[in-house]
Parts: sequence; structure tokens; C-alpha cells
Amino acid sequence: MKIAIYGHYFNQEAQQYVEDLLNALNKKNATIYIEERFLRLMKSSFKVDGNYKTFDNYNDLNNSFDFMFTIGGDGTILRSITYLRDSNIPVIGVNVGRLGFLATVNKEHISEAIDNLQNKNYTIKERTLLSINTEPKIDALEDFNFALNEITLSRKNTASMITVETYLDDEYLTSYWADGLIASTPTGSTGYSLSCGGPVISPQAKSFVLTPVAPHNLNARPLIIPDNTEIKMRVSGRENEFFLSLDSRIVTINNQTTIHIKKASFTIKMIELENHSFIKTLRKKLLWGEDTRNK
Repeated sequence: MKIAIYGHYFNQEAQQYVEDLLNALNKKNATIYIEERFLRLMKSSFKVDGNYKTFDNYNDLNNSFDFMFTIGGDGTILRSITYLRDSNIPVIGVNVGRLGFLATVNKEHISEAIDNLQNKNYTIKERTLLSINTEPKIDALEDFNFALNEITLSRKNTASMITVETYLDDEYLTSYWADGLIASTPTGSTGYSLSCGGPVISPQAKSFVLTPVAPHNLNARPLIIPDNTEIKMRVSGRENEFFLSLDSRIVTINNQTTIHIKKASFTIKMIELENHSFIKTLRKKLLWGEDTRNK
């Protein structure tokens, strides 16, 4: 097996599980590449046995890799897509964070997960992404213009609400008067959108959802749309600058900017082990339908 390993943060809690992962992979005689910055963080915390190859950008990865392991939480998986892009490398997350909705491998079951991967006891679930273009062009988005969870417009330096003029396939929808507006994929429906009252969408549903953030229009509700819909937004408000976020990446835009959002031309391949599923995760992690009166 040829494996890429990525992590964004490193702390003492993660050390044991990183060592467990490396030991388990080495027992399988896997060829291991570790993201360069993450390897430096590891070496600053403990003695790393072995000389591992590294990667530091998406050009270093290709379809010769069998899998990518992420070490962290859901945010680490979101950041990993800047390396994965359209490489078709399946990704699986070891959860050393809290919720672990996307990173589904418990840190105590690392060796078992690797056995399942080697024995092909898994399925690949493709996750849709959003892509974005702006007029005028924003340099910071030229290389990373996609998101796995959501693209969000929000206020920046003001306590006042903003207005987001929104079009679907060039047909005017409405102008949201709110703290912001989220365009979410099914994957992102259990994230920020859910916290703002959006629906949970099954990952394989061919849909996006528009979810206003604290809308002042009381009749403004989350709207599910087909994922082949092209979304156009313009934002205005008392200030000239606003935040535009793609998952965890944030840039500043002004009210002269027109934003175009549509389905990305590639998908992210996520590994679902045999004993995992979206339904099980929904029930376990979000306590779906749980009623303490029935305990």
C-alpha cells in the first residue's frame, strides 16, 4: 500500500495514535508519505523512527497512492482537500478530535481499520463539492476555489445585517437580510448550516441547500435546490467589506463583487468501512431521534 498522511495540528494527545498508525502501516510494509509540515510538528514533539518521504502540495500526490489518512477531526479532512483535489485518492480520517462526523475511525481502532482497508472491506462514497468564481477575480481564490462543506457570505466589521441578493440559474430568488448566507453541500449540511436551522441531507443526495444566518426576514427559510443549479450572489451593507469563507479558508470581498457558485467538476472519495455508515453516524454522533424519556 502507498499511503499519504496529513494532519493540521499536533499535540501530546495525538502522539500515541500517530505512533499506532505508523506502526500498523509499517507492519503491512506500506510506503508512507507524510505532509512535510505535519512531519516537522511530529519531530518537534517526539522521536520519529524511520525516514519518511514527504509531500507539501497537491502536485506531489497522484493516483499511485492508495489512501490518505488524516489525523485530527472533521476540520482536518476539510483542509486535506486542498491536497487531494481531483487526484481520486480516497481519504479516511482518524478522529482525535471531538465530534468526528467525517473522521469516523476511532483512535482505538486504527489497526482494525488498516486491516479492513487491506482486505478491501470498505466502500467508496463520492462527496460533491462547490466551486466558486468571482467578478472581479480574487487572487486568493485562483488556486483554491472549492469547498467540501459550504461557501458562506457574512458580515465583517459591523454589527449590522447585510443584504445578499441571490439568483438561481439567473432567475432572481430574493434578497436575504441577515448576518450571512450559507450555500452548503450534503456533506456540509451537518455543519454550519445545521447550526443555523438547515436540514440534514443524505451525502449522496444530488442537492445543495441555501441557509440564511440569523435572517431578519421571518419567512426566509432554508431552501433545498438541485445540485446542477448555478447560484449568483451580490452582497451589500453599511460597510464596504465582507467575509467570504470556503470551509475554513476566509477571504475579504467588497460590495462590487459578484459571486458565482456551482457544483465542482470533481468529487472527493471518502472511505466508508463496513461497520460504519452515514445513518449510524447520524444516530450516534447527533443522537438522532434520541428521547431521554425512553431510557
